Amino acid sequence: MAKRKSDEEKLLELQRKMEQLKAQEKAIKARQSQAQRKARTKRLIEIGAIVESVLGKPIEKEDLPKLKAFLEEQEKRGHFFSKAFLQ
Repeated sequence: MAKRKSDEEKLLELQRKMEQLKAQEKAIKARQSQAQRKARTKRLIEIGAIVESVLGKPIEKEDLPKLKAFLEEQEKRGHFFSKAFLQ
């Protein structure tokens, strides 16, 4: 005849299952986060490549503040940069 589990055994089993589910949830969230980081990195690389192709030369680190200032100025003057994406 099968032995019945005590309440304590059932509770321990449920706690073990909860820990497994939490570990699975953590792993899924880590995969999602990694996928988001990879997508962002890819997008940033593509944007940089487009800017370099338009400029016809590589963007150097010292050029970045000038590029940022230019884009910010365009936005102040009439949101030219963001309007280009809404069309």
